[in-house]
Amino acid sequence: FCSDASTEMGEGLDEWAAAKTLIKPPDQLELTEAELKEEFTRILTANNPHAPQNIVRYSFKERTYKPISYVDQMAIHFSLNGNMILKDSDEGRCQNARLSTEADSKIISEEAEIKDEESTEDIQAAGEEEAEETGTAEAAEAAEAEELPPPRPKERKLANQFNFIERASKTLNNPLRDRACQSEPTPCKNFSATANQWEIYDAYVEELQKMEKSKEKEKPRAHIAKKEEKRRGRKSTSLESQSDDITKVSKAAKIMERMVNQNTFDDIAQDFKYFEDASDEYRDQQGTLLPLWKFQYDKTKRLAVTAISWNPKYKDLFAVGYGSYDFMKQSQGMLLLYTMKNPSFPEYIFSSESGIMCLDIHNDHPHLVAVGFYDGNVAIYNLKKPSSQPSHKSSAKSGKHMDPVWQVSVLFLSSNLLLFMWNLLCLQNELVHTDVIKLSVEGTTMQGPEGLQLQTFGCGTSFDFHKKIDYLFLVGTEEGKIYKCSKCYSSQFLDVFEAHHMAVDAVSWNPYHMKVFISCSSDWTVKIWDHTIKTPMFIYDLNSAVGDVAWSPYSSTVFAAVTTDGKAHVFDLSVNKYEAICTQVVVAKKKNKITHIQFNPVYPVVIIGDDRGHVTCLKLSPNLRRMPKEKKGQEVKKGPEVEIAKLDKLLNLVREPAGQAGR
Repeated sequence: FCSDASTEMGEGLDEWAAAKTLIKPPDQLELTEAELKEEFTRILTANNPHAPQNIVRYSFKERTYKPISYVDQMAIHFSLNGNMILKDSDEGRCQNARLSTEADSKIISEEAEIKDEESTEDIQAAGEEEAEETGTAEAAEAAEAEELPPPRPKERKLANQFNFIERASKTLNNPLRDRACQSEPTPCKNFSATANQWEIYDAYVEELQKMEKSKEKEKPRAHIAKKEEKRRGRKSTSLESQSDDITKVSKAAKIMERMVNQNTFDDIAQDFKYFEDASDEYRDQQGTLLPLWKFQYDKTKRLAVTAISWNPKYKDLFAVGYGSYDFMKQSQGMLLLYTMKNPSFPEYIFSSESGIMCLDIHNDHPHLVAVGFYDGNVAIYNLKKPSSQPSHKSSAKSGKHMDPVWQVSVLFLSSNLLLFMWNLLCLQNELVHTDVIKLSVEGTTMQGPEGLQLQTFGCGTSFDFHKKIDYLFLVGTEEGKIYKCSKCYSSQFLDVFEAHHMAVDAVSWNPYHMKVFISCSSDWTVKIWDHTIKTPMFIYDLNSAVGDVAWSPYSSTVFAAVTTDGKAHVFDLSVNKYEAICTQVVVAKKKNKITHIQFNPVYPVVIIGDDRGHVTCLKLSPNLRRMPKEKKGQEVKKGPEVEIAKLDKLLNLVREPAGQAGR
């Protein structure tokens, strides 16, 4: 705004500029001289700024994702539909036909009007001639001089002078073409196999045996019952053929299902085979757990994983027992067997009326699975039989346990204060038990009726047999004590360890060292013991109740434990005797608790179960399974002797200060 309205731009220019006053808004940004003189360049291009530039598609030829180079840059800012119609189009032809018909109708109507007028004029002329016969000659000449009006010419539509149809006047418009056109081919998989002479011979012998069996069944056993036996033979052969067809189809379907799952989880399978975490080199001997597969079943969502065990023969197969640790909410249980080759569905499914609390697989006969139930019964499932019921099961008549069976092995342990050993009598086809030991608690006798002294017993929660000494075993109790027992002495135990302040959840012998065992408890601690010493060698506080602990099969100094806060802890005593080298959260939900963990005997993986019915498979990073490095000119010694010596060295380091302090 300026206060002077003068328009003179001559000598009074400075006066006019001085009289002008600028009004600035209060929030105007104040810039320096350098900022005012700074230039900002803008380059206008024909590219569409809203067009995506990072579209990526999978190239099946190169088996990789590649960016798309061509992107449509055209943007329409204005479009208007005109009212002109092409002459050669269908709509133009229809319009021309309609206009021509209207013009023809107009011409016909005009010709009819002209004919009517001529007829009326003729009639009038005839009357006038009769009336005026005596007219004058001038009137006759005037009548002859009059002529009829000329007919109207046919109207023609003017041609469009601007419609040039010459080829030379046309502009050549290039047709629109797509630069790239891609389509996703159908997925395919090549499958091939070779057949040698032995396989052909075995197949021929198998088919020949089937034919011989069918012929033998068709032969009549008696002359009287020929017709009946023929009918039975036909039925049996038809049933056998149906069963053979079903087995063939089921086997082929299982192979196809595994192939589909392998393609579906191909990235996880590649990680399981080849992935090694390279960041372990910079973690200062710390490690991680890589999640692989997650095994779950719809009918076990409300059940907890109460037991896990790997199959001793098939290293990819493991059994999972489902039940409930909430004793106020007990329901049915399930026994599932999963394989890492098919994470989407279990291989075997068995249901039970009572919840499963423990299980174990026979070492020499891996098709036999021993199971302990919440109602105190024990059973044996045979995987070779198609039946969903156990092949052998205890009952109240054969002397079942009175409380839940917490752990099962060659021996079965229950919290009803007695340790039973069960034998399978093949002739009678039933389970028969024998008492092994009574876990009596010293100094806890009670006064019964009529002055009787009643002995109280400890409630067993876990046990483990020695790997080398068959008769020696450990028993953990609900009171926190660990009993060292022998099958040779059924009336008393060898020793008692005041181990924990709460229930002992798991106890396990070291697979390499004959004297060392480990225990965990709900009092948040994990302890490593020498069974010849009453005090623990190592004590670890994990800040939460410990559900399970397990030794690794490849090292005498590595073990893993899981806690109820959803974490897994991996220790290596040869690396760090005081802290875990890996502490990782396995389950996401806070209320979800981890219950069990097991190392695979061959592969570098662990399986972890929780109380939501899920089993997670995780891979150990290189730092968690580190082997001794090879030195130049020396061979690295491997075997149980090396592992025993390594653990002995650590135990001696712990014993020396304690021994000197005792002296």
